[in-house]
Amino acid sequence: MNLILMGAPGAGKGTQSARISEKFNIPAIATGDILRGAMKAGTELGLSAKSYVEAGKLVPDEVVIGIIKEYLSTDACKNGFILDGFPRSIPQAQALEDMGVRIDAVLSIEVADEKIVERMSGRRVCSCGASYHILYIPPKTADVCDKCGAALYTRADDAAETVINRLKTFHAQTEPLKEFYAEKGILLCVEGQEEVADTTALVFKALEKFEA
Repeated sequence: MNLILMGAPGAGKGTQSARISEKFNIPAIATGDILRGAMKAGTELGLSAKSYVEAGKLVPDEVVIGIIKEYLSTDACKNGFILDGFPRSIPQAQALEDMGVRIDAVLSIEVADEKIVERMSGRRVCSCGASYHILYIPPKTADVCDKCGAALYTRADDAAETVINRLKTFHAQTEPLKEFYAEKGILLCVEGQEEVADTTALVFKALEKFEA
C-alpha cells in the first residue's frame, strides 16, 4: 500500500502514521526527516537542499520531490510507504504523479479548526523533554514539570495565533488536494475523535481493503 496521510497541523497524523506503519509493516515517511537525512548524508540533492536551508530559503519543490523519489526507490519502501506531510499542494501532487510514483489511497483525518486550536495551544513542554496538555494531560502543579520541577512553556509553533495562521495556510494550499485525489477515486476521509484509539479504529476500518 502506497499511502498519503493528510490532515491539518495537530490533526494527529504523526500518531496515526506510526500505528498504520506498525499494522501494515510499511515505513512512515516524514518529509522533514528525509530532507535532514539527505542533507546529513551529503547526497547531491541533499547538498542542494542544504544550500537553500542555510540561506534561509524554502527548498524548491523539484529538490524535495527528487529526494523523496530517491527514498521511495530504496528497499525500505519496496512493500509500500506512508507519506506524511507531502504533498502539500496540487503542483507537488502533480509532480509526484509525473515522476511515476503510484499512490493507492489518500487518507484525510478531519478535525474542526477550533478543536485543533484547543489541542495545540493547550500543549506545554519542558526542557527535559516531558510534554503535557492543560486539558488532557495536565501536570500535578500548573506550569511545573512533574519529572524535574522546571517551568513548562508553550512552543512558538503551538501559540494560538501561530496555529490559526498555520490552519489558514493549510486550507489555502493543502486542502484543495482533497478534491484532486477525490476525482481520482482514492480519497478516504476519517473524522478525528477525542480518543486516539477511536480515531485509529476508524483509520484501520477505512484501510481494510489493503489488509493481506
